[in-house]
Amino acid sequence: MIYIALLRGVNVGGKNKIKMAELRHLLESMGLNRVQTYIQSGNIVFESNDNEESLQKQIEKKIEEEFDFSVSVVLRTALELEKIVQNCPFSEKEVSEAEALAVGESLYVALLLESPPLETIERLNNYKNQYETYKNENREVYLLFYNSIRNSKLANQLQKLGTPVTIRNWKTLKKLNTIVSTMNI
Repeated sequence: MIYIALLRGVNVGGKNKIKMAELRHLLESMGLNRVQTYIQSGNIVFESNDNEESLQKQIEKKIEEEFDFSVSVVLRTALELEKIVQNCPFSEKEVSEAEALAVGESLYVALLLESPPLETIERLNNYKNQYETYKNENREVYLLFYNSIRNSKLANQLQKLGTPVTIRNWKTLKKLNTIVSTMNI
């Protein structure tokens, strides 16, 4: 099965530095196949017959052993990533309007390790406004910014959902989906 591993907080602000070549080598030494990385923020595509929970724990443990710091790893299968990209709950019009006003990227997806309880997700409603909004779909929270993700009160609340979370912009997820689709050929 093809998986996408998304590491939280790698190579951000000079902290938790990992060279992608070293990360690829580490994952290959674990027996993972066809390992590819995309950009420096900890996006890895690979093939394995192990299950998601086992892989997630193994990768986190190996990274901590090798690099001497811990990171959260969120996994998705190729099919799950394809559905994430195909099922964006925001309309093209909403995204276009946000892109026209935003400083930087406007569409992001927060990928959660587990689905939080509905009442926990609903707390995010207190942080929705005309400049930032969200829509929740299972283990994903789609975020749309009409200004910027920087200093976003809504984005800052995601860490309080009670489950590990990592955020990727839409372009990164689409590129990862393209990489995965070429692996399926």
